[in-house]
Amino acid sequence: MSFDLTTNNILEILGIGLTLAYSVGLMFQKIWGWPLGILGSFVSIFLFVDVKLYSEAILYGFYVVFGFYGWYNWSYRSKENELKVIVKGAKWHITFFTLGILGALGLGYFFQSSTDANNPFEDAFSTVFSFIATYFETQKILSSWLYWIVLNAFSVYLYYIRGLEIYGSLMIVYFFLSIFGFLEWRKSYRLSHQEN
Repeated sequence: MSFDLTTNNILEILGIGLTLAYSVGLMFQKIWGWPLGILGSFVSIFLFVDVKLYSEAILYGFYVVFGFYGWYNWSYRSKENELKVIVKGAKWHITFFTLGILGALGLGYFFQSSTDANNPFEDAFSTVFSFIATYFETQKILSSWLYWIVLNAFSVYLYYIRGLEIYGSLMIVYFFLSIFGFLEWRKSYRLSHQEN
């Protein structure tokens, strides 16, 4: 593993630092995590364009936009109307899973047939399901962390085959943080239901 300071290495390190802080903030339901995630995602867009993971670049652009939405959604609520961790049923997840598969196939086909993208279907799978998991996070849906556990494990493979060793290593860390995040949000969910 080479750690010479190329532009890509610098972008990886900066993106990692910011998004890692974002993840920790979100785990503990801290609003300050959102602006850090926005900055980290913005930096990462340039990196993914350079290594021709175009779906990932789109994903990180989505993270920027939804970062602002999440920041707003978590911030501007009264104490009585505070956003709490919630659970959704099987029908909800089947709907989003079906939309995710269809979206990933469509996006993968587009990038395979129209661009010089590397690993277009794997990239599209990661991208589309990350859209879904991010939306779930903005709504504080507990299962968002379960999606991230799977996505982070898959992303280790995707980033390593594209030579992004630092991001691949980060996904290993994220995998474990996602487990911890799930346990933290589950505890918060249970506490809020005991109060009612």
